Amino acid sequence: MRAKWGEITAQEIATLIGGRQISGSPDVSLGGLSTDSRTIAPGHIFLALKGERYDGHHFLSDAVNAGAAGVIVEPGTTIPQDFEPKGLVVITVASTLEALGDLALWWRKQWGGKLIAITGSNGKTTTKEMAASILSLRENTKKSPGNFNNLIGLPLTILSLEEEHRLAVLEMGMNRPGEIARLTQIADPDIGLITNVARAHLEGLGDLQGVVKAKGELLKVMSEDSTAILNGDDELTARLVPMFQGPVITFGLSKMNKVRAGEIKKIGDGAQAFDIYLNNERVPVKIKLPGIHNVCNAVGGAAIAYCLSLSKELIAQGLEEFTPLKGRFQVTDLNGGIQVIDDTYNANPSSLNAALQTVQELRAEEQRLVVGFGEMMELGQEASRYHVDAGKRIADMGARYLVALGEHGVQVIEGACQGGMDRAQTHVAANHAEMIDALKANVRGNDIVLLKGSRKVALDTVVEAMKGFYGISKG
Repeated sequence: MRAKWGEITAQEIATLIGGRQISGSPDVSLGGLSTDSRTIAPGHIFLALKGERYDGHHFLSDAVNAGAAGVIVEPGTTIPQDFEPKGLVVITVASTLEALGDLALWWRKQWGGKLIAITGSNGKTTTKEMAASILSLRENTKKSPGNFNNLIGLPLTILSLEEEHRLAVLEMGMNRPGEIARLTQIADPDIGLITNVARAHLEGLGDLQGVVKAKGELLKVMSEDSTAILNGDDELTARLVPMFQGPVITFGLSKMNKVRAGEIKKIGDGAQAFDIYLNNERVPVKIKLPGIHNVCNAVGGAAIAYCLSLSKELIAQGLEEFTPLKGRFQVTDLNGGIQVIDDTYNANPSSLNAALQTVQELRAEEQRLVVGFGEMMELGQEASRYHVDAGKRIADMGARYLVALGEHGVQVIEGACQGGMDRAQTHVAANHAEMIDALKANVRGNDIVLLKGSRKVALDTVVEAMKGFYGISKG
């Protein structure tokens, strides 16, 4: 097999993905691969993916008109009549999604760098970004963009790796059994990290034990020559240690971990200072994020750097230079002394608990807590109960006003009332505009406002409306 794009032939591609070439010369060299007909480069091959809202098979002619040298399609696809006379390559394969993964695995083997894979119920993206912030100080590091963490995003990230990239830090997500196993097979990581295991994606996994089993797929598939980095403080993650026969490094806050944090202090504006111990060697660090969960994310990032033999100076520098991500507990000071916290990227029971705990750490004694809560997605048959529990938890934290949005908004408010909130302090919003109006009517000067919900609820629009209405403080 030739080692790179521009040399690999159509016939070799067909063999690699278990496909059949039905048109074009088998000896045509292909310059690369694209799944987007709008951005494909001349001489590349177009792979037609099927999604929930789109089907790449509808854009074959668009891809060819943009310069594609051929297409990879599933059986039964109607091929435009002019493809064969033009000598265009057409390869059929049972599943173009599987083919994408197979091509990414091939490219992973050709690429000569080290790959780090990160999974877990919460903290994946922040840990990935923190690790990349450290590693990029020493090596040219590629990180998966946004949350490109599924069976499409991860292979595309691997296929984008260039020779100059020496390290890759990739995120692995899932919502069904077998997904992490396939992602691990494709990525073949040198280091695999599990942040934690919690109640998330229960709709596709059934129960918490299903989540444990799914996250454990990383360790089952990963090579014993690789290194596993596991959260030693998380009981469910710690249970996975015996599953892996290779070297294991644990991280967390407790002293039993090889990489741990201690002496944690708030230093103003949501920042924290603490010491990281790398096999008992002390490293003083600072991060621009509040919350004990973010300390743990930082320790996970440091554990990756430690495993790759980066200096303690680079670890401290990389963490201090890390910039908080949009939608992940971003604190903004508004006029009138109001603080709005944008934690709108993800929501499940454990991430809500982490957010509320962090609010308590930040909140001054005289500050009222106001919460705008969106739905927690993919919680399966127990979703109603988890939303009632969420309302109770918000009430327990002393919230003075709560507005809920989404299919389970009624359950959230019911839980809050069971937890002691007066119903007059609550509201179920029918839409974003109603939530915004409710907040405008009830937020007072010096309040701390937490906006929390799953990404699909799009509460970031409410955050922006709050910023626009009150104005961002310049003081």
